Amino acid sequence: MAWVLGALLLTACGGGGGSMTPVGWTMGVFQPSASFEARCPMPRTGIDPGTGMAYPDRTGTLLDENNWLRSWTNELYLWYSEVPDQNPALFSTTDAYFQVLKTTAITASGAPRDKFHFPYDTAQWESLSINGVQAGYGAQWALVAAAPPRQILVAYTEPGSPAATAPASLLRGAEVLAVDGVDAVNNNTQAGVDTLNAGLFPANLNETHTFQIQDPGGAQRTVMMTSASITSHPVQNVGTIPVSGGSVGYMLFNDHLATSEAALVSAFTTLQNAAVNDLVLDIRYNGGGYLDIASEVAYMIAGPGPTTGQTFEIAQFNSKYPSVDPVTHQAITPVPFHATTQGFSTTPGIALPTLNLSRVFVLTGPDTCSASEAIINSLRGVNVQVIQVGSTTCGKPYGFYPQDNCGTTYFSIEFRGVNAANFGDYTDGFSPMNAPAPAGRSGRGAPGHGPELPKLGRRLMSGGERSRQGAARATDFGRGCAVASLPAPPAAIAETLTPAWRRLRRPRPRTHQIEQEPAAPIAARSAPAISVATAVSGSTSSCIRSGTFSGTPLKS
Repeated sequence: MAWVLGALLLTACGGGGGSMTPVGWTMGVFQPSASFEARCPMPRTGIDPGTGMAYPDRTGTLLDENNWLRSWTNELYLWYSEVPDQNPALFSTTDAYFQVLKTTAITASGAPRDKFHFPYDTAQWESLSINGVQAGYGAQWALVAAAPPRQILVAYTEPGSPAATAPASLLRGAEVLAVDGVDAVNNNTQAGVDTLNAGLFPANLNETHTFQIQDPGGAQRTVMMTSASITSHPVQNVGTIPVSGGSVGYMLFNDHLATSEAALVSAFTTLQNAAVNDLVLDIRYNGGGYLDIASEVAYMIAGPGPTTGQTFEIAQFNSKYPSVDPVTHQAITPVPFHATTQGFSTTPGIALPTLNLSRVFVLTGPDTCSASEAIINSLRGVNVQVIQVGSTTCGKPYGFYPQDNCGTTYFSIEFRGVNAANFGDYTDGFSPMNAPAPAGRSGRGAPGHGPELPKLGRRLMSGGERSRQGAARATDFGRGCAVASLPAPPAAIAETLTPAWRRLRRPRPRTHQIEQEPAAPIAARSAPAISVATAVSGSTSSCIRSGTFSGTPLKS
C-alpha cells in the first residue's frame, strides 16, 4: 500500500546516504529519510495486516524516528521551506516533534494555512481501513451549539442501523435533550460531559444508552439504543422534486468511499431516467475520500460537453518536483473527468450515466471538505455553474499519501490540486454569495435564479434543521460554521488505501465530542492533547472538534 513503502529513494537537500544512522544535527543539512526509516525503539514483529508482509522495523531510537520525520518532511512536505529546522534531539516524543514540522503561515482570514497535519496510530488506521465498520448507532450527530445551551441534532442515519429502525426510528432534525439522565442542553460539569460523550460516542459494541429525544414535530420520547457495527451507506435519499417546468433531482452524498461508486452510478441512472432539469447535491456531511470518485460525480453532473479532454484536477507538489510525483515516481498527469467507472465497486470501464447539466446546486457546510470541494472547483474550472447554498466549506485543496513509520501513520500535506483554470486557492473554503462568513471564496450566482433555490432548500431540510439556520456563527480552525454538521463516521475512511497509490483527499479521521464550556476562549491546547476549541470574540459559543483515541492522538 502507498503508505507503507519500504523506503523512499529520494535525494534531499544536502543529502548524504548510506545505511548507518548519521550522528549529530546541522541546521539545513538533511540525510535521506531512508537512512532512518523503520528504526524503532520498539520494533513490531509479525505480519502487517495492511500489506500481508513482515513489518520492516529494526531496532533503533526515538532520535532515529525524529530524524526520519525531519528528513521526510524536508523531502515531501508541500511547504518544506517554511518549516523551522529544529534539533530533533530536543523533543521527547515523535508527536511533539511532528507538530512543529509544518508551516506557521496564516491565510487571509487569519486561519492556519495547514489545518490538516496529524499522526494516527497505524494499528487503528489499518483497522479502520480494512474493516470499514465502527461501533455506533448509525446516527450522525450535528452539534449546532457544542457549549451550553447545546443543540445536538440528528444529521442523518444509516439505513438498517439501530438509530434508523424501531424502536428508535430517529428522523433527520430530531434533537437530543438528555443522555443517560444527563441534561444534554445545559449540563456543564465534567462528569456530565463525560456521560454525554460516552453515550453519544460509544467506544465498544453492545453498549446500551438511554436518550431523551424531541422529534421534528415537537413530541418528546425516551429511547434506548445499543451500539453495533455500523457500515456507512454513502449515498442516500435519492429522488426528484416537482417544480414549475420540470423536476429537480436530489441526493445526499456523504462520503467518497469505494462502495459509493456503485451507489452513485445507480443514483445518477435514476435521475437520468427521470430527465431532471436540475440537481441538488447535498454534500454537507461529506469529508472527502477518493479523488477519482469525485471526478466521476463531476462528469455525471456535466456530461461530455464541457468535460471531454479537460482536466478535473492536477496535483502540484513542492518545488523540488515540478513534473514527477515524488512518492510514485511517475510523471505528474492530470486527473481527467472520468467518463467510465474506475472499478472501485463496479466493473471498470462501464460508461457512466450523465445529466448534462449546465449548472448544479450544492448544499455545503463546514464539513464539506477536500474531494467534495474538488467537485465544486473542477466544475467551475470548465464553466459549469455551481450555485452554493449553506455555509462555508472546510478549505482543503490539499492531499497526502499517508505514511507509516514505527507504528504511527503520518498525514502531512504533500500536494495541492488545481482545476482546468489553474485555480486551487481556497484554503479558507468556498462560501455562498450570501454567506455572512468573512472567509472563503464565493462562487458566481445565477442571475434570475437566486430566489428559487432557497425555497427548494427549505423543502429539502427538516424542520429541526431549518429552525437552526440563524444559529450564532463561531469559528472552527478559522472557518465559519453555522449549522454544524459532521462528516461520515471515521471508520468510513477505510476505502482510501485500495488499490495502491490512490491519493487521499480528506481531512483527518476523527470523532466529535462535547466538551465543557471553557472559562475563556481557547486558541489551542498544548501538545500532545489534540482537541481544539476556538470561540468568536465577544461570544462564548463555539464549534468544538476533538479527537480522542487510545494510542497516538489525532491532530488539531
